[in-house]
Amino acid sequence: MLVEGIKSRPIYSPLVARTGTLHLFMADGEGAQAILDLATTASPGFFERAHICYIPRAAAGRGFESALQALNPAAFYVGPTVAAALPRLAVELANAHMGTQIYLAGTEGMIGQAMVVALAAGVDQASIQREHRGSEARRVQCVHCKGITEDVTTQPAKCAHCGLMLLVRDHYSRRIGAFQGVCVDAEMPGTAPDPEEAFR
Repeated sequence: MLVEGIKSRPIYSPLVARTGTLHLFMADGEGAQAILDLATTASPGFFERAHICYIPRAAAGRGFESALQALNPAAFYVGPTVAAALPRLAVELANAHMGTQIYLAGTEGMIGQAMVVALAAGVDQASIQREHRGSEARRVQCVHCKGITEDVTTQPAKCAHCGLMLLVRDHYSRRIGAFQGVCVDAEMPGTAPDPEEAFR
């Protein structure tokens, strides 16, 4: 369950089929189910104008790829990682025209990174829908070295770049699509508590 009351965190809602000239979908893991749920209410021919980019992650082998392909989208791409898929999204957005609708579904880390790409391309936030599905693991930026650590599930968490033990704050930066992490034992190095699962 996502923590309520984090003012900086984006608001997530179920995806809804909108009228548009092109529908760009990007999903990872269980985010595929959000697209499949939308498909049950979409008008005939909706996916003939849709491009789907899917990153299976932990949901690999659960049948999502074939179910998404069965929607017969105009274009379908399966990416190995979010990082590998983001340049493809950037190209799609560079070639997009007025009336393009964007749908993001899955982990908060993927949604945040895709949002950064979309906003940099000049897309209006009103044209972007976001639905969180799956893991609540956080994407965390170390405020000390500026490195990003993906899929953080513990509190505190070790920075993958500088090795500091970070207190993962609830502050979410939309500019970089990540939560902020600050050194938990800065005043007394070596006194950080043992990490415990906090985000599943």
